[in-house]
Amino acid sequence: MTRLPIRARLTAAFALAMVLVLAAAGLFVYLRLQNDLNESVTASLDSRSAAVASSGQATAGASGDAEEGFAQILTAEGRVLESAGGIRGPALRPAEAVEAGAGAEFTVERDVPGIEGTARILARPADPAGPAGSVVAVGQSLDDRDETLSGLVTSFAVGGPIAVLLASVLGYLLATAGLRPVEAMRRRAGAVSLAHGDERLPLPAAHDEVRRLGETLNEMLDRLQRSFDRERRFVADASHELRTPVAVVKAELEAALRAGGHDPQVREALVAALEECDHLAQLAEDLLLVARAAEGELPVRRERLDVRPLLESVSARFGDRARERRRDIHVEGGDGLRVEADEFRLRQALGNLVDNALRYGGGDVVLRAGRAEANGGIELEVADGGPGFAPDLAERAFERFARGDVARTRGGTGLGLAIVRAIAEAHGGRAEIVPGAGAVVRIWLPEWSAPPQEGLS
Repeated sequence: MTRLPIRARLTAAFALAMVLVLAAAGLFVYLRLQNDLNESVTASLDSRSAAVASSGQATAGASGDAEEGFAQILTAEGRVLESAGGIRGPALRPAEAVEAGAGAEFTVERDVPGIEGTARILARPADPAGPAGSVVAVGQSLDDRDETLSGLVTSFAVGGPIAVLLASVLGYLLATAGLRPVEAMRRRAGAVSLAHGDERLPLPAAHDEVRRLGETLNEMLDRLQRSFDRERRFVADASHELRTPVAVVKAELEAALRAGGHDPQVREALVAALEECDHLAQLAEDLLLVARAAEGELPVRRERLDVRPLLESVSARFGDRARERRRDIHVEGGDGLRVEADEFRLRQALGNLVDNALRYGGGDVVLRAGRAEANGGIELEVADGGPGFAPDLAERAFERFARGDVARTRGGTGLGLAIVRAIAEAHGGRAEIVPGAGAVVRIWLPEWSAPPQEGLS
């Protein structure tokens, strides 16, 4: 039951409550009607027996319907003196006649010959003016009572399930209507992004528990938004402030190297420090770019770019590094394809992918481009023949500072793929990891389409 949706649980609970209410109501009505019918039969028998006892005659009027009622005057030994109605034989057994003759009045229910179904018999002593020690017995068939009660049970048996079904449908509709504000909040929550600080959950008009839940969740979103804004401002400010001191330290190190006259160990230390300055400068630039992308302010200058020359320029840029590692960079496709993009940013994104492939991948690196068959646009891919992304890293590879074990040992910052995604989204595209052998990262961009030429007049 706990695995069912809340609407199904509410409907089931409503249906169960309806079953219990109908069962209790049916039992009450059945017992009440049975009691009323029994009292009616008993009152009829009492009046008929009084009439026979006072008149001393068992007339047809006192017997009622011949097939359903009867009246008899019997001796104290149970011998029939007078009889009216459809009964055959004495209505009372000898012991019952003796008991009634002694002054007792009682009722019994049993089958009697000539009367349909079970009969209720009322026995009482006759009027003293009648035959000495005589007894009056009047009876009535209970078939009508039993048929009425049986019809009531049938009505409940047929109408009860229909009533429960209708109540369940109504309960489901009511549960759906009651949970509609929750569903609206769920849909909005699925679209809420901290990148757009004005998005909040819709609140129902009624000041009830659902509204209080929505208000609490909106307050939580406000706190998260403030924390996110503080983090974003800190990253942007820190990266901006880092650039100047890093540039100064780099300039001083370069000046020291140019001065010369250093021992080999000192020179090696200066070169290593200069390389770390380059890493720090690149990290500051990457952090600033990620911060601007999170604020939706990543600047892009769109222009028409031929895809093939772009790929070849990126390949040439990393050619020396690839040869040092005895690897090659190949360019495939891209002829005749054009995109409308910022050349600097697109080179940066592809460069990050090639740099990752050379650092952490294996085999040759392939830069390829082609037209997407499913939804149009241009697909740019960078692939290598290495082991590919670890399963735990593939799910979060585009997050900031997401690094695999190899990247940790080789000094990666975990911002390369985050920057790739930011640049792709700034151009209205997307970045994704293509499953399969090796590491393949794809950038999808809208294809540039030339404006229609106006006809000559």
